[in-house]
Amino acid sequence: MLTPSARSLLRVRKAPFSARRAQTRGRVVAKRAKSKARDPILLTPGPLTTTAATKAAMLHDWGSRDANFIAINARVRARLAAIVNGSATHVTVPVQGSGTFAVEAAIGTLVPKKNKALVLVNGAYGKRMCRILDTMGRAYSAYETPEDTPPDPAEVDRRLAADPELSHVLAVHCETTSGILNPVGEIARVVKARGRALLLDSMSAFGAIPLDLTQTPCEAVMASSNKNLEGVPGMGFVVVRHEALAAAKGNAHSLSLDLHDQWQAMEATKQWRFTPPIHVIVALDKALEQFDKAGGVKGRSARYGGNCRSLVQGMRKMGFVTLLPDRLQAPIIVTFHMPKDPKFKFERFYNSLKDQGYIIYPGKLTVADSFRIGCIGAIGKREINGALKAVRRAMKELGVKSGAP
Repeated sequence: MLTPSARSLLRVRKAPFSARRAQTRGRVVAKRAKSKARDPILLTPGPLTTTAATKAAMLHDWGSRDANFIAINARVRARLAAIVNGSATHVTVPVQGSGTFAVEAAIGTLVPKKNKALVLVNGAYGKRMCRILDTMGRAYSAYETPEDTPPDPAEVDRRLAADPELSHVLAVHCETTSGILNPVGEIARVVKARGRALLLDSMSAFGAIPLDLTQTPCEAVMASSNKNLEGVPGMGFVVVRHEALAAAKGNAHSLSLDLHDQWQAMEATKQWRFTPPIHVIVALDKALEQFDKAGGVKGRSARYGGNCRSLVQGMRKMGFVTLLPDRLQAPIIVTFHMPKDPKFKFERFYNSLKDQGYIIYPGKLTVADSFRIGCIGAIGKREINGALKAVRRAMKELGVKSGAP
């Protein structure tokens, strides 16, 4: 005599194929509904997935002139300079807004109005610095390489030698257009040897890619709260050399983005000149606490590096090809060529991943059709494996057998 469980199993086995397929589809729909109910995993270069502790820090109200908040602000500023070993020579000046606000503030404050900058361009963020200079009416020269090619330090040296009017070099540490890691150490040494100043957009590298300002001389390093530090969006900051900042009085093109004026106010009153992004700062303070407990830059680099390796290996098994060779790939965001299969439609692929609880990024290249998947944020091997499983399911839904370009 069959047990109830055996009879149930027999009924399932005897069910028509169409009924079994409907049951499977129902389970998939239910799983996707569950995925939609929770926060998605953000496989992007920022904003990104944050921890519950970081989110919880924003559930309180703070007075901007309250002693407790002032102490938090001072602690955050000091910690940010220490991350790049700049405490003895540099000071952190925060600004309201995204990372681009910090980049514009640094350029506008530190590059004198009558001087000329050399901008190293191999992606959208180098081009953005050119656009900022255009808007300000400041002189510059652009040294541009393809998005999959780092700038050559020897060519930087040649250009600086040929044009004595160039006083500053503007470079991007990790260009998230492609995910390429630029040779910042070599560039910094060339710039110093020529007696010029380096402004480094380290937005997607700060906190995950080692940077020591005693070894890699930079006049200023720009970053934001919502990248590798795993805070939330709303605050950019510049870690800037004391002497350069002191000499920049009256140079800024904007009151709101005047780093010198912001610095002077904070030194005198310990407060922001204008309403600060309080909840963002408090969340960053909590995120930095977790950053330190997890091993700082070394710990973050190791986790992101593991994420990147797992992602690339898994995608390559499905036929996908990375834009960059491994030697140029930063463990921040990976660019993949679009599959050649005509059945692959990026919008459908993206929406399938979204329905399963994973958000990726479209491509931003001019050299190739592509899409990007990030490795950063409060994620690890489990989330990367989940994303790879979601990619496999999406490919099956689209009827695409290989991701080969």
